[in-house]
Amino acid sequence: MTAIIKKVGFIGLGDQGGPMAEAVGEHGFDLHVWARRPASLAAVDKVPHTVHGTVAELGAAVELVGLCLRDDADIWDVLDGQGLLAAIAPGTVVVNHGTGDPGEAVRIAARLAEAGGVYLDAPVSGGSPGARARTLTTFAGGPQDTFEAARPVFDTFSDTVRLMGPAGAGQFTKLFNNALTITNMKNAEDVLTLAAQVGLDVPALVEVVSASSGGSAALRALGGDITPELAGHVHTLMRKDMHHFADAVRAAGGGDPSQVLERGLAGADGLVAAARLVARAGQEAAGV
Repeated sequence: MTAIIKKVGFIGLGDQGGPMAEAVGEHGFDLHVWARRPASLAAVDKVPHTVHGTVAELGAAVELVGLCLRDDADIWDVLDGQGLLAAIAPGTVVVNHGTGDPGEAVRIAARLAEAGGVYLDAPVSGGSPGARARTLTTFAGGPQDTFEAARPVFDTFSDTVRLMGPAGAGQFTKLFNNALTITNMKNAEDVLTLAAQVGLDVPALVEVVSASSGGSAALRALGGDITPELAGHVHTLMRKDMHHFADAVRAAGGGDPSQVLERGLAGADGLVAAARLVARAGQEAAGV
């Protein structure tokens, strides 16, 4: 894989995938999109793009297809159920930007190779705020030459891009990143609850500690991006990712992940209450 990629397809135009696709279009790539719901196409309204009526039609028109979908089952549906693999030209790169199982990434890579394509698992960290700011971190797994060919695409929405190893390595890296974030979320939830109980100004505490040695991505998220309305959705994704993490560690012959899993699930389960606590404290401080 040495050719310069010019035609890029994107499937999964949600809160994170939409800004990623928009960034690709902003940088002069020939952007092609497909969406299950027509309303999702609004995400790329500001950049030149071609809309396709089917996944297969998109696959036949591009050199790289980026997928930003919920889980591995959605990837398989696009590949086989909706005919992407049957439509792609030899050498087409398929990239999974979502979070999934490293073992499944290896199986998907093998299936792509059978169809004449090349697979990169390249999950991203930073959520929709990072996607809008073009500051995502992209962890990739797959062949070096394919990664180098795809990197200019990743650079459009990322400020950090790293090849971590062969197929599955990107997913492993993302799961370890998420395990650290979600277990840290439990720490933040516990500390903020105690702070509220002793009468501290919780929003002020989040602001000052975020700039101090106690700061973390989890604390900043609770103080900003994770609203009570969003917390329920994020909670579900966190639980999924923690189970992926534990399963992947066990499958790779690592140590017992049970304690990390338990703390991560507790962090996920406490997210809604913590988001409400921070929001309520902010309203009280503002006199609302």
